[in-house]
Amino acid sequence: MAIALTQSDFQDHMKNYLDEVEDYDETLYVTRSKDRSAVAVISQEKLKWLERAAKAPIGSLDQAVARDKLIELGVLPDDSQNVYADNEQEFWDQFKNSVRTSIN
Repeated sequence: MAIALTQSDFQDHMKNYLDEVEDYDETLYVTRSKDRSAVAVISQEKLKWLERAAKAPIGSLDQAVARDKLIELGVLPDDSQNVYADNEQEFWDQFKNSVRTSIN
């Protein structure tokens, strides 16, 4: 879960907030004064995997590995299908139907 806070609160409790980022993988959103944009503080590991995912070629193994890690970190939702769910036959039928369509 993300934490939103003011710049002065962040300055007053910086060590505690940075511990939250490091220990609990929190994301901080720090609002700034006047017309300045807010900033986000994330863990170095989260940044590393976001950068790897962004730089990897679409559909590559590198992208898949980075995506899996981001799912593990809770950055991306886990949208994978469960093959062993109650609808296992329906899962496999979708491939049979696509093969028949492409053959015909």
